[in-house]
Amino acid sequence: MQLAERVNRISVSPTLAVLTEAERYKARGIDVVDFGPGEPDFPTPEHIKRAAIRAIEQNYTKYTATAGILPLREAICAWHAAQFGSSYASAECIVTVGGKHAVFNVISALIEPGDEVIIPTPYWVSFPDIVKFAGGRPVFVPTEAADSFCLRAPQVEAAITPRTRIAIVNSPNNPSGAVIPPDEFARIYEVCRKRGVWLLSDECYSHFVYGTTKPYSIAGIQGSQPHVIIVGSLSKTFSMTGWRIGYALAPHGLVEAMLKLQSQSTSNPTSIAQYAALEALRGPMDSVATMLAEYARRRARILEGLRAISGVTCNAPDGAFYVFPNFRVRAVNGSPRALNASSTPDTTALARQLLEREHVVVVPGEAFGAPGFLRFSYATSIERIEEGLRRLERFFQSAESSS
Repeated sequence: MQLAERVNRISVSPTLAVLTEAERYKARGIDVVDFGPGEPDFPTPEHIKRAAIRAIEQNYTKYTATAGILPLREAICAWHAAQFGSSYASAECIVTVGGKHAVFNVISALIEPGDEVIIPTPYWVSFPDIVKFAGGRPVFVPTEAADSFCLRAPQVEAAITPRTRIAIVNSPNNPSGAVIPPDEFARIYEVCRKRGVWLLSDECYSHFVYGTTKPYSIAGIQGSQPHVIIVGSLSKTFSMTGWRIGYALAPHGLVEAMLKLQSQSTSNPTSIAQYAALEALRGPMDSVATMLAEYARRRARILEGLRAISGVTCNAPDGAFYVFPNFRVRAVNGSPRALNASSTPDTTALARQLLEREHVVVVPGEAFGAPGFLRFSYATSIERIEEGLRRLERFFQSAESSS
């Protein structure tokens, strides 16, 4: 079968591949400890679910405006203004089928073949392939664990060329949990503004931050909005992953271009989900504090357990619900062994061994452009975290004894 070249230059999402393999084990009745999913394990809050039921009862089940119903776009702008100090109008907002769809629309609207997009590593798995699909070239800018995976303005400036159109920033970051401090974020913005580069800020984890860190948006800087594209989602903040509601906030001309794309692809997001989203943004946010407190407890436990494994180092994430430890191990004749500092670890092989031997699901760092690391989601119960840590300890003890 001859497929289009634009399809052949991308691959299936690595996280989806991991989840598919885990489902095969579960289907066989095997008890799997699943650290793979990138979604809250909490149910959607009741008042949001009831709003969806009311929408069905009131027959809000027809096509809507392609950009989303006007009350929802107004609510997104009002909520973002209240949370972050931005000042968007409804004409600068488009509702999408999840945050990923918003990113896809932005890249498709702006990137020509050969254009460059700056992507810090570790990166969310879909960024590079979306750029490649559009014919663009991802330019990877590595961040370091020793610097808490924080992207710095001089790194962005050094990566800009005459072909650079967009710099993507994801803070809090998936997979590392890194949060860029507001002053550094402002410096990154200033570099992009001066060099005529769009700054695309992925805010999907904005409200999952720990300690004294506060939710932040670069769009809160006065005068920044002509140079900034905000991508957001209700999936994480309101535990609405399956509802598929995201949004983009951007200058009107770009929103119009995205609207053109959306009108010829998905049309409007699901009407019922839009009315649920409207309730989420207008209603109480008590559930966010509840989830965050539980994530903080799980974060502390999984950090403690991973750091107790010999040879493992792990930064404390400032946001999201992932830890991204460096295992410095690989498979050698079927057994993981420690590597010296100059070696390149194969964490894809390690993830496979963990699944096969201990039925523990993790995502290898290679999926995020960061070999040697594994992503653990702690969006699971403390009981499953404890069981997973026991299995990890058994796995590495067995490896040490066999070596």
